[in-house]
Amino acid sequence: MVTLRSMIEANFCTQINPEAQRALKPKCKISSIGSSFMSGNQQRMKEEVRFSRLKASDRVVHHVQAGTRPPAHNSQMHTLELLRQGLLGQHPEAAQLREVAALDLNCLTEAAAEVRDRRQHASIVTFSPKVFIPLTRVCRDVCGYCTFSLGPKPGQAVYLTIEEVLNIARAGAAAGCSEALFTLGDKPELVYPQAKFELAAMGYATTIDYVAEAARLVLEETGLLPHINAGVMERDDVAKLRRFSVSQGLMLESISERLMEPGGPHFNSPDKNPAARLATIEAAGEEKVPFTSGLLIGIGETREERLDSLFALRELHLKYGHIQELIIQNFRAKKGTRMANAPEPPLEELTWTVAMARLTFGSAMSIQAPPNLTPNVHLEDESSWRALIASGINDWGGVSPVTIDWVNPEAPWPHLETLSAATSESGKSLVPRLPLYPEYIRQAATWVEPSIMKSVLRSSNSLGYARAESWSPGIAMDESTIAYSYQGSVAVENDGTMKVSRPTTGGLRTGSSEITELVQRAQIGEQLAELEITKLLEAVGPDFEYIRSAADALRSRVNGDEVSYVVNRNINYTNVCSYRCQFCAFSKGKTNEELRGKPYRLSLEEIARRSIEAWERGATEVCMQGGIHPEFTGETYLDILNTVRKAAPKIHVHAFSPLEVFQGASTLGISLEEYLKELKKAGLGSLPGTAAEVLDEEVRSVLCPDKINTRQWLEIMETAHSVGLRTTSTIMFGHLDRPYHWARHLLHVRNLQMRTGGFTEFVPLPFVHMEAPVFLKGRARKGPTMRDCIIMHSVARLVLYPHITNIQASWVKMGPGGVKTLLAAGCNDMGGSLMNESITRAAGASYGEELPPHEMERVILASGRRPRQRTTLYGEAPAEQAQRSFGAKPLVPIR
Repeated sequence: MVTLRSMIEANFCTQINPEAQRALKPKCKISSIGSSFMSGNQQRMKEEVRFSRLKASDRVVHHVQAGTRPPAHNSQMHTLELLRQGLLGQHPEAAQLREVAALDLNCLTEAAAEVRDRRQHASIVTFSPKVFIPLTRVCRDVCGYCTFSLGPKPGQAVYLTIEEVLNIARAGAAAGCSEALFTLGDKPELVYPQAKFELAAMGYATTIDYVAEAARLVLEETGLLPHINAGVMERDDVAKLRRFSVSQGLMLESISERLMEPGGPHFNSPDKNPAARLATIEAAGEEKVPFTSGLLIGIGETREERLDSLFALRELHLKYGHIQELIIQNFRAKKGTRMANAPEPPLEELTWTVAMARLTFGSAMSIQAPPNLTPNVHLEDESSWRALIASGINDWGGVSPVTIDWVNPEAPWPHLETLSAATSESGKSLVPRLPLYPEYIRQAATWVEPSIMKSVLRSSNSLGYARAESWSPGIAMDESTIAYSYQGSVAVENDGTMKVSRPTTGGLRTGSSEITELVQRAQIGEQLAELEITKLLEAVGPDFEYIRSAADALRSRVNGDEVSYVVNRNINYTNVCSYRCQFCAFSKGKTNEELRGKPYRLSLEEIARRSIEAWERGATEVCMQGGIHPEFTGETYLDILNTVRKAAPKIHVHAFSPLEVFQGASTLGISLEEYLKELKKAGLGSLPGTAAEVLDEEVRSVLCPDKINTRQWLEIMETAHSVGLRTTSTIMFGHLDRPYHWARHLLHVRNLQMRTGGFTEFVPLPFVHMEAPVFLKGRARKGPTMRDCIIMHSVARLVLYPHITNIQASWVKMGPGGVKTLLAAGCNDMGGSLMNESITRAAGASYGEELPPHEMERVILASGRRPRQRTTLYGEAPAEQAQRSFGAKPLVPIR
């Protein structure tokens, strides 16, 4: 009689035994391929000697160009090299994969790792910080390896209550988790009367109905994103759960029907029928549900059957594009099960399957292996984890700081710092992700229920991974705190990666060869392209730190240790605006009176009073901007200028956004050049480069659709420069934009500066989200993360060099502590002291009123730098005004 144990042992002996493989198969030495081509012909021998000296990749190209193949006994190695190089496409044919499957394990894993490293963000290995919610452990299936599934017990409920579910979710949210993993037994109500009775008592007809309601409440009350593993389902069930989850999952486990036969692990388990499971996975594709599936290896299946399973999943993915991750999970024997004494697959078998999965699905697919199940992990041998990374994984799956792995309770989750260290030693950085992968977030209109997208954006960062950080621009933090991390178990450092214990190194941190080359080119003033700039902006881990250090070194070389600032006063003369920019909480009108404050318009007398007061308090500049009041014309702005010039003749007037200039010229019916000349004649000294937001129409069409477009902003700036008016340049980032949008913006600024030289500085303005309409409507993130803020300033320093040499840190958005961080990331300026500022505070920021000179200099000195008070155009502040600024009287209260 065939038993389950004999089935598994036979497969391990004939197919899995690595010693037998090594004895029967030659070692993987691609460089030896050429020696097999020698022939009796002397000319042919010379050619083959030359050929044998080529690199493996060059030999492949030789055959491809010649339309030939190597001899038959080297065909497998030839095919593997084609796979390694990506010359057989993202999804090679099944026959090609079968051809290489028997090659030496080292050959396969090396090739798989190289394929993996062609993916976007190849330096990252992710994991999902989750809570495990076992909604019910009662199941109608009786798999031979499972301890999760239990029958009903007297006095014990079949289902968790809603309050129990929410308590688990709340604990996860407090610990910094982003995923609520619902795992449950398959359709217990079809077999057990108690399950049916409990559901009816709670008002539900099926387990699917109950899990849908539980997921809805978890999403609404805790913000955790539900991922639901509800077993085999019909298409209507999948659609029902889509409304309250960001993703769903069902392991195929194996396509082999043999495993359902008597003595097999899936005997008497109807929901393990491969056809039924594939039908559910296909239903998810039809319903556009981001999906997780995978294989359970070592339960009696053969390697050939594993390949068949991978091909079946790939076929569905190619049809629907919905499988976002593939789990390769190894069987673990558990006490009290029919398979308690069955042999577990060794590490080599797991790495073989991972490698073949990677070669089958290509670089784009996320492939994971659970770290708590890795063979030998109980020995705290991190080499097993490194072997998995070397075999082609890019994800560790879900790891919980709160709950156990209810499916594998004997296998505790690894400590995140330990897992991060092992990942780092493999040359990768550990980054927390959401249960929804970045590529599916980018295509949210297809894959995400609109009502859920608000929660997704609030939980994500600019790269599409988990935010894992409680700080946002505008939030007051302890000034001594430089790392603004989530105050929970899951916390990222400033570089966007999980904390890892490693020795402190002096000088520049080492970046990857690609990043190092890009940075070195930027440091000598070479122009980088959009894709290259985007790579810099997406950097995490050592690459991030290398960029930050290099930017600060360039700052030191160009600007020295001085940090400049200007004593100025902001005058926002009206908050009434006819435009409806989605990021703005400052402007007021009939449709947005529920936002902060009431509509106002300052009188010319009040503008004059504030200008005089500014000069008397040591200011050298007034910075004036406001909403686009429907009653304002070009004459209004000229009147404001004349008022200030008469009130404070010596003060520099830095005023009017490009949108206001556009409005003024349009209302007077004259050209931009004519109007800018009129403004200059009336006393305008320079223009703020605001209203830029992000110079990309993909963003502006949503963020500020009725505002001036990218072309118009650049035209206004160029025209201002042409008439002798200098301007600043800005970017407002961290809302619905992505790094490639930032790269395009930097290119626009750089290219215009190369033509005109009119920009005095570049000022990144982090988006303050709290009261912004676009955030309140659920269409934006919670501002940039600390990583985003640092990398923006650092990359700007590098990319804009040598054309713009002043990079400003906004204390209004970042706070003094954040500014100290940015001063070590390439910044040399802190902007103005302001005296009054309404726009950022209207958005919900804690800062914005005033940072007087003595406070400004205290922050600079605490950063180890030397303060310098400047003018608007970076000259030396007059000594008399500087002296006044340190002895300024308190501002007269504004009524």
